[in-house]
Amino acid sequence: MRFGVIGSGSWATALTKVLTDNEHKVNWWVRNEAVIRHIRARHHNPQYLPSVHFDTDLLFLSDSVAEIVESSDCLVVAVPSAYTASTLESLDRKALEGKLVLSAIKGILPEQNLLLNDYLHQEFAFDKADYFTVMGPCHAEEVAAEKLSYLTFSGLDVTRTRQIASHFATDYLNTVTNQDVYGVQFAAILKNIYALGAGIAHGLEYGDNFLSVLIANCADEMAGFLRKVGIRHIEVGVHSADDPGKQAPHGRSANYAASVYLGDLLVTCYSLYSRNRTFGNMIGKGYSVRAAQLEMNMVAEGYNASRCIHLINKEIGAEMPIADTVYRILWENVKAAVGFKQIEPYLV
Repeated sequence: MRFGVIGSGSWATALTKVLTDNEHKVNWWVRNEAVIRHIRARHHNPQYLPSVHFDTDLLFLSDSVAEIVESSDCLVVAVPSAYTASTLESLDRKALEGKLVLSAIKGILPEQNLLLNDYLHQEFAFDKADYFTVMGPCHAEEVAAEKLSYLTFSGLDVTRTRQIASHFATDYLNTVTNQDVYGVQFAAILKNIYALGAGIAHGLEYGDNFLSVLIANCADEMAGFLRKVGIRHIEVGVHSADDPGKQAPHGRSANYAASVYLGDLLVTCYSLYSRNRTFGNMIGKGYSVRAAQLEMNMVAEGYNASRCIHLINKEIGAEMPIADTVYRILWENVKAAVGFKQIEPYLV
């Protein structure tokens, strides 16, 4: 299988590392020609995860998306959601025919307010059976450092999902598979919003006790939203025989909800690697949204996601006081301290 990676940020760089560690030749779209020259000459990405050394004999680098798409069987899309549509818009409508798409995007396309699979279906008549996702819980920095991490692969076709996942399995990466394409994407979007909230709480100098209650309520709020959109496999502690071929060593059936839902929420809310937590921390300390964006010089997916979920929830009608508060702080200029005082009574 010929893999093409679209994107050159931290997550794209980490996934390219994983594939080349497994001796795959990778077609890699990098937007900046100067970065391409640097990777060819110095064997590392100068902007993201510079400690990762690449065997450039395994890389075909190009700043042409069309060239990467044409040369690849499976496209790993790993650009920030805000730039995904503009990255793909130059492609011919039939460019994705016969291709597999593996989404590494933990966000929602903000201008269209669509998940990537729905956008591709709308714009390219892309078959959703050929669409897969790769989610956490993990951070690119720890994957780059080869610290044991877990990746969750989702797709409608069980056999092909497992086949794709097998190409990413290494000594430092365990893989889990499921068919919950919509659930894992919405969970990834929501956990970024809640990580912003956790960061805001930290910036406001709430303590660990409050933060634990906040995140527990975030998990409950997430589950409520997921049920409203029709997701059912969301209960931690529930094990079934739906997938008898995927048994854990202790004999129970694997429950991916514990990892891809709760695990990803926890690591994004607590980890110092989390961009969303860092962004929220700045907001809690009094930075404006624009000042925080300039200071970070990196994309915090939860910012746009908070508005997208707010709009979606107008139709869904889930109870989301925490996500709604984060939205109002970021988009309606509600003071962070005022907003959190308003949600304190909702927490149990």
